[in-house]
Amino acid sequence: MNTQELKEFLDLKVITYNHPRFIESDPIQIPHQFSKKEDIEIAGFLTATISWGNRKSIITNANKMMNMLEHAPYDFVMHHKSSDLERLRGFVHRTFNDEDFIQFIKGMKHIYSIHGGLEAVFSKHSEPFSTQIAIHQFKKHFFEIAHLPRSQKHVSDPLKNSAAKRINMFLRWMVRNDNSGVDFGLWKSLSPAQLSCPLDVHSGNVARALGLLQRPQNDAKALHELDIALRALDKKDPVKYDFALFGLGVFEDFSKA
Repeated sequence: MNTQELKEFLDLKVITYNHPRFIESDPIQIPHQFSKKEDIEIAGFLTATISWGNRKSIITNANKMMNMLEHAPYDFVMHHKSSDLERLRGFVHRTFNDEDFIQFIKGMKHIYSIHGGLEAVFSKHSEPFSTQIAIHQFKKHFFEIAHLPRSQKHVSDPLKNSAAKRINMFLRWMVRNDNSGVDFGLWKSLSPAQLSCPLDVHSGNVARALGLLQRPQNDAKALHELDIALRALDKKDPVKYDFALFGLGVFEDFSKA
């Protein structure tokens, strides 16, 4: 396919998968349980944090998180007492355990109390066509309180060559207004043009099969390469193609065709 044919092909796949029915099988369904901005943000951030592995397991465990937070994540974050954190004991999703969960609640309270909230942190540090420096700065702020060293591994850092798939996915959820009811479009201080594609094994393999990506590793350098390719197709909303790449990989097994 030439560039125009590739764009037309991917645009059709975006229409197919950027659809409300996508929510039914995706972790984004967890923040969709809420209507308050801060609840959506915190539910989205926690869900994105554990979004690796089997998607059914991710959704099950993210729902457990919300149950433990009494389905009021912002209120719990801002008003919890030390004794309240004990109810989070026993949580585990792969290598993310109850100690990490408790640390993340404390980190969220610090972000909202001291730094004005999640949107404010990412907005302050983002560049015109990138949020990768902002992710690095967010991690610094998130862990500037007393913390467990082990919990740092659950927030990726693009400046350490991570593709930061989960945070880039969270940012897509918060920033894009797709007019389809999937992504939220909550954060008006950021533009979809600043976002990067959540690069994982599925989107990476499809991108390589389509000639959008050459680098074999799914790291920060590969993400930069993919960013350039997707911005050439749509500079205003490059990450809409996440739906196409992910859908082709997960639902159509395209990369193995």
